[in-house]
Amino acid sequence: MTAISPEPNLPSQPGVSERSRWFVVALLLAINLLNYVDRYVLAAVEPHIRQDLFPDGAANINALMGFLPTAFLLSYMITAPLFGWLSDRVNRWWIISGGVIVWSLASGGSGLASTYAMLLITRLFIGFGEAAYGPAAPTVLADLFPVERRGRILSLFYVAIPVGSAIGFLLGGVMADRFGWRTAFYVSLPPGILLGLVCLAMRDPRQHLAATGQPAPPVANHSLADYASLARIPSYVINTLGMAAMVFALGAVAFWMPNYIYRFRREDLPPGVEPSLERVNMIFGAITVTAGITATLFGGWLGDKLRARWSGSYFLVSGIGMLVGTPIFLLVLVTPFPTAWGLIFLTEFCLLLNTGPANAVLANVTRPAIRSSAFAINIFLIHLLGDAVSPSLVGWITDLAGGNMNVGFTAVTVAIALSGVLWIAGARFLAADTAAAAEVGESA
Repeated sequence: MTAISPEPNLPSQPGVSERSRWFVVALLLAINLLNYVDRYVLAAVEPHIRQDLFPDGAANINALMGFLPTAFLLSYMITAPLFGWLSDRVNRWWIISGGVIVWSLASGGSGLASTYAMLLITRLFIGFGEAAYGPAAPTVLADLFPVERRGRILSLFYVAIPVGSAIGFLLGGVMADRFGWRTAFYVSLPPGILLGLVCLAMRDPRQHLAATGQPAPPVANHSLADYASLARIPSYVINTLGMAAMVFALGAVAFWMPNYIYRFRREDLPPGVEPSLERVNMIFGAITVTAGITATLFGGWLGDKLRARWSGSYFLVSGIGMLVGTPIFLLVLVTPFPTAWGLIFLTEFCLLLNTGPANAVLANVTRPAIRSSAFAINIFLIHLLGDAVSPSLVGWITDLAGGNMNVGFTAVTVAIALSGVLWIAGARFLAADTAAAAEVGESA
């Protein structure tokens, strides 16, 4: 195996000021927030869309609506590897800019859709745009910050997931109830175009290396044998399957929960409370952002805290969280509101507790030479097996059950429990796999 040259310590070089690096963080964080707003506005306005595009109903309407996020994810997964390869060869800011502008235009186009087919096409283009942005943005941050700072920087970057998702639910609910569901898709168009144009003025970190006479990081050129070696790491395989089951559950809950509360559980709302999609989305969005931030921070802290005592703590924290969340989610389905709101918060907290520990496992059990590829393969597989199919599947089961969404959510319950079992089972492999990855990395 050829030796890997040391990674350049770019931030210590002239021409890259601390202020410039933090501007990049702010810019990419703003884009990532917009990214998740675009994703979850659809879920927030879904009841309005079905009423407008299918006024007479349809035999398989839930499956059709559930396929909209599936189409987005399929487009995202299929094209992301291509853009990941491309971002190693051209200016990454060009890739990011193009992706942001494309998905912003497609989001605005969603508001213009007069048929289901047109709406489906716009969701495909949103996936295409996000696939261009997704691999390049965290790589830019990794180029700009040294190893000892990347954990904190990337954590800040991914805070956009719960915050942006919540904004999407809140924005969608408010705009749809007051101005119509189409308006909700127009809101992100101007800031998206503006942020995309700002990206064109940015300088690729690799240009700074060239300016100081240092070699740029080598272009990845791994063999199929390197990728196949991931399948021989028990912790990697189990973690990927556990994350896929978790993403399956989380994707279905995120897409269907506002609809479930507003349409299927509206009779369980407190007496005298008029069902309002705006109110449902506002409460669910607030729960999502609060549970997301607290669970992500607490899960990472707890996994690190327990690691000195239990070598498999990352898996244990992740698995126990999912197993605790399983009966809580079942209680959501039978508990009247407003008590059910508290159970929804606890469910989301348990489902998101693994964010830090599970990603730490990915980094710890794969050798540095193929670590980025290991993350890319993991992302592809967890979406392929997870939220690319779960909204459609839950919708299809609901249709078969005559519209009973409690039956549709049984698939979510199974996925939550399966994820917990997998992570608990993986705990016994973690210490050996971590040590093996460190040993191979040192000898590379």
